Amino acid sequence: MKARNLALLLTAALVVYLVLLAERAVALIGTGTAAGIALGIGVFLLPLLGVWIIVVTWRSGAQIQRLSRRLDAEGGLPDVSDLPRRPSGRVDRDAADGWFDQRRAEVEADQDDWRGWYRLAYAYDVAGDRRRARATMRKAVELEGAERKQGSSPK
Repeated sequence: MKARNLALLLTAALVVYLVLLAERAVALIGTGTAAGIALGIGVFLLPLLGVWIIVVTWRSGAQIQRLSRRLDAEGGLPDVSDLPRRPSGRVDRDAADGWFDQRRAEVEADQDDWRGWYRLAYAYDVAGDRRRARATMRKAVELEGAERKQGSSPK
């Protein structure tokens, strides 16, 4: 199953859960008691938060996918297929660190190029640092958006 199809399936399941949770909140509010109303309002905040998280996550995914397609069209997608792997399939730590150092040097050479930031985010991901990968990818999305607004041509 493709990752996008799985994400759609999980999102649909989450939406069903959030609807059921909202129904439970309405039922609590409908009791008319102070405790029921207070609890209902609190429970109703959870589906609202869930919807916000879903929207932000899908928006981020669409932005990253746009960058990926653009970088692929330019022939600049990162490739780690030649790096040695552990029996688990993950890239060998020393090889990932070396590849990461190359990506970091690329960003240091041109900090305004979203392509380098994209590849650095990918390097963080390969190294297993998901938190920094997400933060770095947000920087790449921001820089690419600024470039598109300026109408700049690819490097």
